[in-house]
Amino acid sequence: MRFERSVQWLRRFVGRKTAASAYRIGNAASHRPMRKIDPQGFIGQQAWQALHIDTIEGATVRLHWTDRPYRWHVNDGAEVFVPLDGSVTMRYRRNGQEHALLLNPGDICHAEVGDEHVAEPHGAVRILVIEKAGSV
Repeated sequence: MRFERSVQWLRRFVGRKTAASAYRIGNAASHRPMRKIDPQGFIGQQAWQALHIDTIEGATVRLHWTDRPYRWHVNDGAEVFVPLDGSVTMRYRRNGQEHALLLNPGDICHAEVGDEHVAEPHGAVRILVIEKAGSV
């Protein structure tokens, strides 16, 4: 069922993108029209699969889908983490002590350079992540 929904979403997305590519604003051939992304329609085939939205001045903006925890890691740049649906426990370590934040839809978590953390979803979730390009 998940696979079929993902294929349907992909067909809708690619169809919109293809149709939109013929549309140009002004004479700028490289300018593409604004697009709307429906996060509810994105279901990954595996945990932490991401839909790349854009790269803005060295930072990636991606929509992640997952139903499993990530792994403990330290980013080499800041990270902004926003659950769009579902909830996530963000565990982090500071001064040898482990702490936890419960993140609900719309909550914003800001991890700074060097913050060791792991995200643990409560069921399937979709998360908007903005971080330095190439970060883990």
